Amino acid sequence: MGTRRGTNLPRMGDFNQAVILESIRRSADGVSRIELAEATGLSAQTVTNITRRLLGDGLVAEAGRAINGPGKPRVILRLVADSRFSIGVHLDPAVITLVLLDLSGEVVQQRVVRTNENDPRRLVEVIAQAVEGIVADAGVDRERLAGIGVAVPGPLDADRGTVIDPPKLHGWHRVPLRAVLSERTGLPVVLEKDTSAAAAGELWKGTGPADDTFVFLYLGTGIGAALVMRGDVITGASGNFGEIGHIVVDPDGALCGCGLRGCVDVVCTPQAIVEEAEREGVLLDDREGNDVEAVDARFTELCDRTRAGDRQAGQLLRRAAVHLSVLISALANLLDVDRIVLGGPLWSRLEPICLRELPALIDARNVTRAVRPMAVDGTIVGDDVGAVGAACMVLDAVLTPRASDLFLAE
Repeated sequence: MGTRRGTNLPRMGDFNQAVILESIRRSADGVSRIELAEATGLSAQTVTNITRRLLGDGLVAEAGRAINGPGKPRVILRLVADSRFSIGVHLDPAVITLVLLDLSGEVVQQRVVRTNENDPRRLVEVIAQAVEGIVADAGVDRERLAGIGVAVPGPLDADRGTVIDPPKLHGWHRVPLRAVLSERTGLPVVLEKDTSAAAAGELWKGTGPADDTFVFLYLGTGIGAALVMRGDVITGASGNFGEIGHIVVDPDGALCGCGLRGCVDVVCTPQAIVEEAEREGVLLDDREGNDVEAVDARFTELCDRTRAGDRQAGQLLRRAAVHLSVLISALANLLDVDRIVLGGPLWSRLEPICLRELPALIDARNVTRAVRPMAVDGTIVGDDVGAVGAACMVLDAVLTPRASDLFLAE
């Protein structure tokens, strides 16, 4: 596994500290100062100075000695996982998921809150109470909380921390969620699109190289994408990368509100698939509600029937996989990534058919297949990838070195 390189130039202490912390976090069995110097390219004195500071702050600890060749045993350094914690909140139209992560990225506590509440102010109160509850359940000292990460559907005004009219969150018109939640909880808040947060969680929890490059396709109430390029989540100029709802994947598909036919929003989403199943008689067209929970229950039924061998249900989901492959191939060819990762709340239900159908479909459209195959992977984080990723975004600010950190203020 690769390690980012540090710099021995002056005034780069914060970046170098993040390089060291990331290296220690990624080393499952701990690492010595000499190994840190070799891996990061930093001088032995720089490594010593930084690790002394990290030891003093309680972020790392000495964990025994190891003999590696001639000379005196080397002191092994390991991350102190319970020295810092972060809270991740995934705000989905149907459910609020919260996780408490330690500094290593492990989930310490998890909580799910189902609510029909749409009013932003009342929903903020629900989130704040859930945050207090998860911290109390874990018995964590608030002084060790680095902050709260919130993953929400886009679009966002990232600079102002404002949620702007998400199509799946009715009534959310320019809600200053970051400021309101921070004031209510007394904790720093990071606001991020659910797709970008999910990609951050995958990057953090993954075992790939430090310069991993992939597209994360988020499968939830809506379909979105995120990009990780050489180990960094690319959020775009306004923080809204990945709005792919109006990419056409079926020219003969249903008419979309944007005026085109066969957009992702009207072909690939759970609601679109359920409506098609009802039109074709695969599911009875007797659904009383059109809310997210009713659609989700119907979608689950369709997936269950496919796993049980129902031919009609299977054909419908295979058609959906073909449409997804058109989308994924366009993204992969445009962005020139090494692999595709799929995840989100729907993934566990779609995993069997997607992993069976997508690799060959994507390979057939892969313009770089003569150079390298396009790997297709499922998330290693699980259905809570949005909440986990949001919490990782908070830890990311503490631990991860960024090239932008090297730009000096004029």
